[in-house]
Order: sequence, then structure tokens, then C-alpha cells
Amino acid sequence: MSADLTPAALVAVAIPLLGTTAGAACVLFMREVGASLRRAFLGFAGGVMVAASVWSLLIPAMELSAGEGMARATPALVGFLAGVLGMLAIDSLVPHLHVGDPEPEGRPARLPRQTMLMLAVTIHNVPEGAACGALVAAALAEGEGVTLGSALALSVGLALQNFPEGAVISLPLRAEGAGRGRAFLMGALSGAVEPVAALATVACASLVTPALPLLMAFAAGAMVYVVVEELVPEASQGAHSNLPTIAFSLGFALMMVLDVVLG
Repeated sequence: MSADLTPAALVAVAIPLLGTTAGAACVLFMREVGASLRRAFLGFAGGVMVAASVWSLLIPAMELSAGEGMARATPALVGFLAGVLGMLAIDSLVPHLHVGDPEPEGRPARLPRQTMLMLAVTIHNVPEGAACGALVAAALAEGEGVTLGSALALSVGLALQNFPEGAVISLPLRAEGAGRGRAFLMGALSGAVEPVAALATVACASLVTPALPLLMAFAAGAMVYVVVEELVPEASQGAHSNLPTIAFSLGFALMMVLDVVLG
């Protein structure tokens, strides 16, 4: 596989960050996100991530694997479980704080509250960036059934769910006392890890091309972990509402359609 990124590949890597930045810009003209809207945002993001994990990553990973039957499914299985365990380790070690939670998670650390809020979203963005990079790498390698259109579909889906994510981090930072400019900058920077993770994944895949199905499945496992461990519980907080479930379904359907239409 060529390590050279085409213009289309670079666009695919950059699009998710644009979504986060645009969402963070909401702090410049809004004061807060209502609890119901925030839960809907979280549900929508979860739907996008689950659909992307299946259609954009796991299925292509198995199509790229050699052999038949269990031999073909093994790389995806191993990569998926490794992604779950990897995120479990990161979640347990990195100090971070979710919006609405009174106590931080991870190892104890004397970090500012605003920093830990930003770290929580940054942790979410690492597997998203890796997912984008894995699909770009597969497209550059001309893998079976994987095109740059597929990578762009994933990038657009991630950007759409990153828009509310950027707002969800910048507005609470503003409420915590940060200035508008600082809240916007921290919200935007929380998404900067995505292109970094994407480019790192492309570089790894260019060095070890046979590991590409493992990398794709790893990203899928990491994203599913984030959805199940954090997004779904946070979306379910408060009084019972069907809104997060509806938003999850819409996000899932949108990502599924994007993958078929653009891929």
C-alpha cells in the first residue's frame, strides 16, 4: 500500500474535525444545551457509531480477511475484542469527567475540572479517528469492497455526530466559568486528536498491510465500547424519555444510508 495520502483521503481525515469545531462554535452565540437536547445528541452519536462499526468496519474487515469460515472471522473477532479491552484500559487509567457526573473516572489526578471534561470527549474521539484512518488505509490499499467513497461516508457521519459533541463540551466549559474563546478552543481541540489518530492508523497500516482487518475491527470495538459504556448510560439519565432511542435510530439509519450511497 502506498503511504501517500491523496487529496480525497486528506479530506476524509479532516472532515470529522470540522464537525467538532463547528459544534464548539455554538458557545459563541448560545448559553447552554438543554438536558433533553443533550440526551438526543448522545443517542444520535451512539447510533452513528454503532452503524459505522458494523457497515464501515467489521463487515469490510471480514471481507478483507483471507480464508473461509472461522478463519475469515478471526481477525475481526480478535481486533474487536482488543479494541474493547484497549478502551477499557484507557477509561480506567486516564482521569476524565463526564458532564453531569459529580466524580471523575480513571486514576486520581489533581487536574482542573475543565481539563477533565475535555479529556472525556477526547477519549471518545480517539477510536473515531482510528476508524477513519483504518478505512482510508483500506481504500488506499484498494481493499475488496472498500473505496474512498466509503471513507468519506464514514467521515461525514462522524462529522454530523461530532457537531453536537463539540457543543456538548464547549457549552458546559462555559458554564464552568471558562471564557467563550477558551471554551471554543478547548471544544475544538478535543476533536484535534481525530486526524492525529487517523494519520497514525494509516501509517501503521502502511507498515503492516496484513494487519489492516485487525486495525479496522479494533476501531469498531473501541467505538462500541464508548457507546455501551458511556453514551447510552448518559443518554438514559433523568426522567424516562423515548427521545434518545429515536435519535439513536435516526443516527443508525443515517450512517447506514451514507455508507451505501457514498460507499
